[in-house]
Amino acid sequence: MDSKLILIEGLPGSGKSTTARLVHEVLMQKGIESELFCEGDLDHPADYESVAFFENDEWHRLLEEYRSFREQIIEKSYPEGNGYLLPYKKLGPDIPNTFYEKVFKNDIYELPLDQNMKLIIKNWERFSNQAASGKKVHIFECCFIQNPVTVGMIKYGAPLTKVLNYVLALEHSVKKLNPILIYISQDNLDFSFKKALKERPQSWSEGFIHYYTDQGYGKKNHLSGADGTLKVLKARRQAEEEILKELSIRKTVINNSAYDEHSHKAALENLLINHPAKKGNN
Repeated sequence: MDSKLILIEGLPGSGKSTTARLVHEVLMQKGIESELFCEGDLDHPADYESVAFFENDEWHRLLEEYRSFREQIIEKSYPEGNGYLLPYKKLGPDIPNTFYEKVFKNDIYELPLDQNMKLIIKNWERFSNQAASGKKVHIFECCFIQNPVTVGMIKYGAPLTKVLNYVLALEHSVKKLNPILIYISQDNLDFSFKKALKERPQSWSEGFIHYYTDQGYGKKNHLSGADGTLKVLKARRQAEEEILKELSIRKTVINNSAYDEHSHKAALENLLINHPAKKGNN
């Protein structure tokens, strides 16, 4: 296999997590060294999950305000540009809630879009340079298209051109890894979304609906509730379809409407092992 990066993308409920797991199984069964990084992984090598950024003056004020935890904070943090990155969920359980409330405001995905883009793109470039020298295949569940679209379009209501440029910058950063993008599609978005709502905790559903309707695109279009969220998802699907057309890396769309794990795994094995995807396949 000549790729060192496999990207799994798709809308909520499409089967991204299952697909990522099956891709990992296929590669391991064929003796190909690989590692799977799912959404929310605190040790993700390219994305930032629960990591906050503080410019130097903010950083020193934080250390002073929470000086009793100063050593713990410094131990987990590391310099980045004109400030510091703090993986705040890796701190000990004795940190007060007020600290987390304060730090969350500086989470990478709560920062202004331009600052978010700059930090994320730089991290993807760093990951790509490191991964290029190894043999391992990295499998990323979402974060390549999903995160730029959700933070750009859904959170900030940014135009498609800006979101597209964000994804294209990530694409450029990993081209040396000869990546393969697998996009999971569904015939019935209403069904797959309601399936996700049913299968996941209520806290996830409430947070998801809030994120999609109370800011950016949803707020601008006066959308609310599950029905409003579905309209945002349909707009997101259209945006992602446009983005897919512009990508030059190897890519394929797999329809997972049947939710048949056996046939899905066979299709993935055929794609990755028997007939590797060709550049631009869509």
